[in-house]
Amino acid sequence: SETKPARESCPLPAAADIQPKPAARLYFIDNIRVYLTILVLAHHMMITYAGTGMWYYNEGQQDGVTRMLGAWFCATNQAYFMGFFLLISAYFVPGSYDRKGARHFLKDRMVRLGIPLILFSWVINPVFVYAFFYKDIRMPFWQYFPGKYFHHSPVIGAGPLWFVEALLIFSFGYILWRLVSRPRPAGPAAKPPFPGNGAIALFALLLGLAGFTVRLWHPVGWNFVPLNFQFPFFAQYVALFIVGLIAYRRNWLLALPDRMGRFWLEIAVLLILLWLPLIVAGGALVDHTPFIGGLHWQALASALWESFLCLSMCIGLVYIFRRFLNSQGRLMKFLVPNAYTVYIIHAPVITLLAFSVRDVALHPLLKWAVLSMIAIPVCFALSALIRKLPYTDRVL
Repeated sequence: SETKPARESCPLPAAADIQPKPAARLYFIDNIRVYLTILVLAHHMMITYAGTGMWYYNEGQQDGVTRMLGAWFCATNQAYFMGFFLLISAYFVPGSYDRKGARHFLKDRMVRLGIPLILFSWVINPVFVYAFFYKDIRMPFWQYFPGKYFHHSPVIGAGPLWFVEALLIFSFGYILWRLVSRPRPAGPAAKPPFPGNGAIALFALLLGLAGFTVRLWHPVGWNFVPLNFQFPFFAQYVALFIVGLIAYRRNWLLALPDRMGRFWLEIAVLLILLWLPLIVAGGALVDHTPFIGGLHWQALASALWESFLCLSMCIGLVYIFRRFLNSQGRLMKFLVPNAYTVYIIHAPVITLLAFSVRDVALHPLLKWAVLSMIAIPVCFALSALIRKLPYTDRVL
C-alpha cells in the first residue's frame, strides 16, 4: 500500500503560465497566516517588555537601548502586519460569496466572526480584566460588568478582537457592494498583469498621504474607545482589504513576478534599516510626539515610511512564502487550523504567563525571547484542546 508523504507541497508555475484554479489549496497563504499570528503574539509580548503600544500588562524595566530596539521591532510590525492580515483575509471573501450567496455568506461571517467577537468582548475579556486587575475591589462581578467595565472598556472589539470586528464590518460592506453592483465573474481572471513598480509606488505614496492626513486630527495612539478602533491606521486597513478583494479577481498572489518580489523585498530591508536614522534625525530621542501626528515633517516621513514598508513587506513576503514555503509538513498541518483560535485566546494567555514570571530577573529582551518560545506553543496547544469541544468546529 502507498504511504502518504509527510509533506504536501503545491508547486507553482511561472507567473506567465498561470491558469486560475480557485479550488486549489494555496499552502503559502495558509503559512503566511500562521506567520502573522505568531508575529502578533511576539509583538504583544514585546510590548510587555520593551516595545511601544498599549497592552494589558507592562513591566517597565527597560533601559534606553532596550526601549529603542523594542520600539524598532514594534514599529516595523505595526507598519504592515495587520494590514497584511486584512489583505489575506479579504482574498478569500469574493470566492466565498460567489459559492454561498449573500444570505449564507452573511450567516457564515456571523458565526465565524460574530460569535468569537461577542464571547471575547462580553465574557472572556471582562472576566479576565476583573480577575486580573480588579480582584481586590469590593464589588461583585455582576455589578462591575455593566458599570465599571464599560466605563473604561470598548462596547465591543476588546483587545486584539478589534481585528475580527473590523473584518466583520468590512464584510458587511462587501455584501452591500455586491448587492448593488453588477454580477461578478465566478472566479479570478486568467493571466492577469501584476501592477508595475510605478503603480505600486504611487499607491504607497497616496496611502502614506492619507495616513498623514488622518493623523493631523487623530495622532497615533488615538483610539475610538467604543469600538476599540485606532483610526490613525485605518486608511491602510481599508485600502489593503480592498486590495485583497481585487487580488483574488486578478489572481495577483500567483501573478506576482519573482523579480518584482525580490525587488520589493530589498526595498523592505532598506526601509527597516532606515528607521533608526530617521527617528534620530527627527529628534525622537528627545521628543517623539512630532512623529505621531500633526503638521510636522516627521509625521509625514513616518506615514510614508510606514506605507512603503507595508507594501514592500506584503509583496516581499508573498514572494518568499510562495517561492520557498509553499508546502506543509506535519507541524504546519497542526498550526494552520489552530491559528485563528490562537489569535482569539492569546491575550489572556500571554498576559498571565508574563505576570507569572514577573519576579524572574532577566534582561527584558531575553525574557521576551524565552517567554515567547513558551507562550507560542502553549497557545497552540490550548487552541487544539478548545477545538475538540462540541460545536467548536462550526465556529473555529
